[in-house]
Amino acid sequence: MTVLLIALGAAVGAPLRYLTDRAVQSRHSSAFPWGTFSVNVVGSLLLGVLVGWPVDPAVGALLGTGFCGALTTYSTFSYETLRLTKGGNRLLALANVLGSVAAGLAAAAVGYALARALLG
Repeated sequence: MTVLLIALGAAVGAPLRYLTDRAVQSRHSSAFPWGTFSVNVVGSLLLGVLVGWPVDPAVGALLGTGFCGALTTYSTFSYETLRLTKGGNRLLALANVLGSVAAGLAAAAVGYALARALLG
């Protein structure tokens, strides 16, 4: 049953990641991968909320592993960083690495703190 919940969450998260990435990136003329950056930060925030809020393991599998796991993407982040580097945009590549890690960690911490605060 857990595998099915993960698959269901991923079936929603992956297309949402793609559509969000395309929508965000279409609004920027920069080589910086704003779409991937955005979905990774939002996914980190949501995962922080899930970790801070005690949820049933089934909900954690569906939303945490499935949805957030498919919404966020380390492989695309890595590919886009390499693409920036190979394209001569080393400063943007460095900004992508440092910014993505810092913003992802900060978003997860904010999500966790928000969930804990709402619990009282």
